[in-house]
Amino acid sequence: MATLKFILILLEVLLLFNLLIGVHELGHFLAAKWRGLKIDRFAIWFGKPIWKKKINGVEYALGWAPFGGYVALPQMATMEAIEGKTESSDQPLPPISPKDKIIVAFAGPLFSFLLACLFAVIVWVVGRPDNQGEKTTTLGWVDPNGPAYKAGLRPGDKILEIDGNPVRQFFPPPMHDSITWRVVTSEGTNLSVKYVRNGEIEMAYPAAYKRDTKWYERKALRQLLIGPAMEPIVDSVATNSPAALAGLRRGDKIIAIDGEAIYHLFAVFRVEEMMTNGPVKPVVFTVQRGTEQFDATLVPEKPLKPANSGPLFGIQWHLNTSLVLVHPSPAEQIGESAGQIVRTLNALFRKNDISAQQLGGPVMIINAYSNLLQNEQGWRLVLWFSVVLNVNLALLNLLPFPVLDGGHITLAIIEGIRRRPVSARLLQYLQTGCAMALIFFMLFIAFFDTGDWIRNARKNRGDEPIVFAPKK
Repeated sequence: MATLKFILILLEVLLLFNLLIGVHELGHFLAAKWRGLKIDRFAIWFGKPIWKKKINGVEYALGWAPFGGYVALPQMATMEAIEGKTESSDQPLPPISPKDKIIVAFAGPLFSFLLACLFAVIVWVVGRPDNQGEKTTTLGWVDPNGPAYKAGLRPGDKILEIDGNPVRQFFPPPMHDSITWRVVTSEGTNLSVKYVRNGEIEMAYPAAYKRDTKWYERKALRQLLIGPAMEPIVDSVATNSPAALAGLRRGDKIIAIDGEAIYHLFAVFRVEEMMTNGPVKPVVFTVQRGTEQFDATLVPEKPLKPANSGPLFGIQWHLNTSLVLVHPSPAEQIGESAGQIVRTLNALFRKNDISAQQLGGPVMIINAYSNLLQNEQGWRLVLWFSVVLNVNLALLNLLPFPVLDGGHITLAIIEGIRRRPVSARLLQYLQTGCAMALIFFMLFIAFFDTGDWIRNARKNRGDEPIVFAPKK
């Protein structure tokens, strides 16, 4: 069953990914048909075709390298370096006007945008899961060894501003008013953090932390080692575990440990971690069950499995405590998606730690789709993610970089101003050089995307069920 599920998810991911590429290229194809251009090939993915078929003078093909797709239009700027030679490569063809070039080039991003709008309408109707817990700016966890703790921040503090910028949610990073985004895009050695504690506004100046990375890993971004408030709610307890012996059960909320209020399940993990290298001693959990509140004493115990585990309480936590179904309008979804890519591109050219290395490519997209499809609400999340991707595809392709649609538009505008086309030889060198640079960049990004995927898969594969010794 697991193998069948994997195959089905893989097929679904390939279908979705090819849909995004196919619709974009369909825009170019239909516009070229409308304007009467010669069309040699309609290809999904680059490289030597692993499948092709000629219909009405047009060769339809599937390449071997999953880096996009193209419509071979010999009257536009040719890209033989990645498209290969076609039947019209050595044949003289009548020139086309700059207007026709602009229309054909713009049609691809337009169709991607229209597909995003279609997905956005569907999301508006069916809704998408939204974690309301990410909207808080109240701290639930502050690592005792991290910079925020050393600067005086504590669980329960509510952050108002970072470096003078108001914040209204914790995640996701590309949102301009999120704590995470303001931290990773900060530029100074120390950040200024305005927060509220017990009704009093205070300031903290933590130094950002960056973990060490290997040469084959993406460089880490800045962190304060903090997390949002999240109710520690029990999902299940392991048989024969300390939690089971203490009578804990599904739905119980842990509100304090040894009389000190907690705001995140990491506080429980911290207690377990401290006893791994220190003496094991009883811990008093203050538990809320419905309207009832009581204390339960637990002594963490080393389980039989995993064999290398330290003392544990044997609690599995309910992680999605704040999920609700929201129905954002299409305009909200499109605006949010466009804002994310604009802010990301802007951050690349500022004095922060964000670089091209942090971007994702086809491997990341496929990985993201496969992860979303394994979620119970995955189909809704996939629809929403497709909105984001198509808006990104439309905007990125409009950048004035040769081989991208924006490059074709720019060259056509230059041709219209000069009233004569750019030199064919110069154009060939320009297109080939930029095509090679783009392929190199995509391979560069794919290297890091693949590494992340493999490391995460190994980590997840290593998870074992927790088994405690039977009690007499």
